[in-house]
Amino acid sequence: MTDDRMTLIELIEKGTDADLVRDLLAFAAKRMMDLEVEARTGAPAGARSPDRLTHRNGYRERAWETRAGRIELAIPKLRKGSYFPSFLEPRRTAEKALTAVIQEAYIHGISTRSVDDLVKAMGGSGVSKSQVSRLCEEIDERVNAFLSRPLEGTWPYLWIDATYVKAREGGRIVSRATIVAVGVNTDGRREVLGVATGASEAEPFWKAFLRSLADRGLRGVKLVIADDHKGLRAAAAKVFSATHQRCRVHWMRNALAHVPPKQRPAAVAMLKTIFAQDSAEAAHAQWRQVADALRERFQKLAELMDGAREDVLAYMTFPREHWAQIASTNPLERLNGEIKRRADVIGIFPNDRAVVRLVGALMLEQNDEWAVSRRYMSLESLASLSDDPVLRLSAVSA
Repeated sequence: MTDDRMTLIELIEKGTDADLVRDLLAFAAKRMMDLEVEARTGAPAGARSPDRLTHRNGYRERAWETRAGRIELAIPKLRKGSYFPSFLEPRRTAEKALTAVIQEAYIHGISTRSVDDLVKAMGGSGVSKSQVSRLCEEIDERVNAFLSRPLEGTWPYLWIDATYVKAREGGRIVSRATIVAVGVNTDGRREVLGVATGASEAEPFWKAFLRSLADRGLRGVKLVIADDHKGLRAAAAKVFSATHQRCRVHWMRNALAHVPPKQRPAAVAMLKTIFAQDSAEAAHAQWRQVADALRERFQKLAELMDGAREDVLAYMTFPREHWAQIASTNPLERLNGEIKRRADVIGIFPNDRAVVRLVGALMLEQNDEWAVSRRYMSLESLASLSDDPVLRLSAVSA
């Protein structure tokens, strides 16, 4: 152990070396393999012990591709049985999905130069259609099961946001809206509820998507938080009889577009006084007052405010403990960032199925992380939104 510590210290002291991260990974991988093999053999390397189960029998070389570069591993072999390092277990679902999409684009001959380079770097220059098909089927089975699972319980809040990716359709490259829906149930847990792609933001598209969620069991939705997507407000009202909360952050950006850059700080300060109010009634009154104060100098901004007040302040009729989370689609920003980061690697998706495959795999893994994290909202704050009269009564008496 002392020698191992000295080796690690030597690596850390090489702080200016560009290969430091790779060296640290190689050191950690070797130690992990030594510990795992020791558990398999029953004794440290070279030690005599009555508890020994088997002996080492040389090594086999294997290259390990990491974000820090290639690491050459010497994997121990055993006289009896076999050993494979745990950190080289099959790739996670999202990484496999990314690989599948890249390879699918490659074999269809529609990938960009960057995708060609990535396929070759993965050793996939000779990939066959049957190999890609098997990989896609394996991923699709998991993703489809996740995206079609029954939705149980009551979900008072539903966030919906869209990010745009490029995909091939009928020989053309088109922009496709990729929709992600996230809900919070009365147990305070967040879950990814659905993923869809589409070229239109008209009401029929949104209605079909929301209806698919309802058909899987989504119920109890009281507030849909989204940007000002065309048709979504009407679809949410028809499918769930829910209120629409227009993303406050996006609305502010739209509003400030009607103000000259040098005068925006003053306009922002005035608009922020609206959201600093303690009640919905006070916020509505302050909104009207600010709109009237801005009307003479910024008529278009005032007109925008006249038509957006109910949608932007809808969140204020819900428990104050939730205001920071339900006023905007910011809770989905990290998810959209992950989607865009992977989409930038692809460049152009070969088809809609590839989009859902990759985004669905990412959302599946995010859902797994949320399942073991703490509640997104407290049970006490959600009790007043429950349709259960017992829970509502406990919230009132608390």
